[in-house]
Amino acid sequence: MGKIHKLSFTLSILLVVALAGCSTSPEKQPEAADTTEIINDYPTQDRVEYVLQCIEKHGGLRYETLYPCICKVDKIATIMTFDEYTQARTFTFLRRTPGEKGGVFRDPPHAKELRKKLKDADKFAEDSCFVKM
Repeated sequence: MGKIHKLSFTLSILLVVALAGCSTSPEKQPEAADTTEIINDYPTQDRVEYVLQCIEKHGGLRYETLYPCICKVDKIATIMTFDEYTQARTFTFLRRTPGEKGGVFRDPPHAKELRKKLKDADKFAEDSCFVKM
């Protein structure tokens, strides 16, 4: 695959991911009293980053990885608010910080609960979105 073709393909995928994230966000009608709760509060940039990391984790950019990774971030968004998700990722990434400084991310019960919630949400999304062979 040439460089231009790869770039074009990658940009197409980013557009699909961005549109998928945008299309799942409910819009508020200014005149109607909307009492539905917005489940999907994940910014498009964070969705795109998640999907790209997921694609990389699952063997690279292929048709078989794109849609399951988009599905996966959507499933996680139904289980966790964006605030919970970002906190859980922070606690997960920084829990390996050595010494007392890492204890702030490792030890609090809230950190443990959010890390577990993210792990469970990720497992549920993985099982729901990827075809097992």
